[in-house]
Amino acid sequence: MLTKKQNVIEVIKGGNPDRYVNQYEFMHLMFGVDPFMFSTPEPAGPGMTWHTQWGVLYEWPEDHPGGMPIHRPGTIVLEDIKQWRDVVKAPNIIFPEEAYADYMALAAQCDREDTFMTLGMFPGLLEITHHLMSMEGAMQAIALEPDDVIELVEWYVDWEIEYAKTLIPRIQPDALFHHDDWGSQNSTLISPAMFKQIYLPAYKRLYGWYKDNGIEYIIHHCDSYAATYVPMMIEMGIDIWQGCMSTNDIPNLIKQYGGQISFMGGIDNGVVDRADWTLELIDRETRRAIAEGGKLYYIPCCVMGGPGSSYEGVYDAVTAKIDELSKEDF
Repeated sequence: MLTKKQNVIEVIKGGNPDRYVNQYEFMHLMFGVDPFMFSTPEPAGPGMTWHTQWGVLYEWPEDHPGGMPIHRPGTIVLEDIKQWRDVVKAPNIIFPEEAYADYMALAAQCDREDTFMTLGMFPGLLEITHHLMSMEGAMQAIALEPDDVIELVEWYVDWEIEYAKTLIPRIQPDALFHHDDWGSQNSTLISPAMFKQIYLPAYKRLYGWYKDNGIEYIIHHCDSYAATYVPMMIEMGIDIWQGCMSTNDIPNLIKQYGGQISFMGGIDNGVVDRADWTLELIDRETRRAIAEGGKLYYIPCCVMGGPGSSYEGVYDAVTAKIDELSKEDF
């Protein structure tokens, strides 16, 4: 029996897997426990309002699955893109060694023979743009002042590289799991031409740096429509697109691009991850996704950007169903 690492490599290389890769099983995900990521200067959690280290206002209503950036008059960090150098301040990323205790404890749990030590990074380049500016402000800046947005994004890449330099020597990761949502369920937020102009060069530099510094596999989370970006994903060095919703026509993407990039998703949280979920619903959607995706260049997975679900039991039920279907199909 192949290890989880061996099995996912067979899938993405077009080899001979002995079962379906089951969601996030091949990643030992180092996400959210380092001294900076998700840390806030104020208490944060369900029912709370707080500011991130970037100064972005977040709210987490009690009946919602997580916090979201909120942009109201007087709360937007960057209202004029031309003022970004004066307004946007890089958060501190230098901490005493004892601050890494939880991070190193999580790293020590990784079985490197079985799973990839996976560095987690959030937010992405488009996300930081609209987190700082609001969605409306970011879209206006991208359309009207692209050169200034490029400068901001390239500066953020420099900052992320310095941040990554504090983590990579400590854990020596094999893989990177990087967030950046690029669209809605049915469309990208900006045109491919705009994305190519503003974000592709920055991502090529960023992901190139990671691969030059020991990262072998890049998994990029984007739980939205982004099929028109796939050629650029390949160009920037992404190995697995995680969060690929069914609206992207995964079978066609595999036919066109399998062997250059693999697709992880197909089980839409908006369909299965709900208060009234049932085992019948999980069975139907998981079987459909696997029938459409097949055994190569595809990893069946909920599209959510991490191993879990908004409603208790959904992620585990999907995991159990994928195991069941592996026994049927292999």
